[in-house]
Amino acid sequence: MSASSQRAVALKYENGEAAPIVVATGMGYMAERIVDIASESGVPIYEDNSLATMLSQLELGAEIPEELYTALVEIYVYFLNFDPSQPDGKRKDTPNTFGGDG
Repeated sequence: MSASSQRAVALKYENGEAAPIVVATGMGYMAERIVDIASESGVPIYEDNSLATMLSQLELGAEIPEELYTALVEIYVYFLNFDPSQPDGKRKDTPNTFGGDG
């Protein structure tokens, strides 16, 4: 994928909120910056261009709609299994929740 077609969306969730909200979205250079800032801040990066495309259509500050909750659960599971000390970011001691080779 070329850098100009890259999309990135940053989400934020705080206890008590109904759903995560969109706090940043961008394409091309702005997407690269969003990813760079997240990476520099130790935030795990989840890559899914289709989901990023859908989320980037939401307004900043908008809650994620219920229709996307299943996709967000997959991201949540990814974060639960994330280990920044591993080269691929995955914990070696955690089985794949969905039954694949992980």
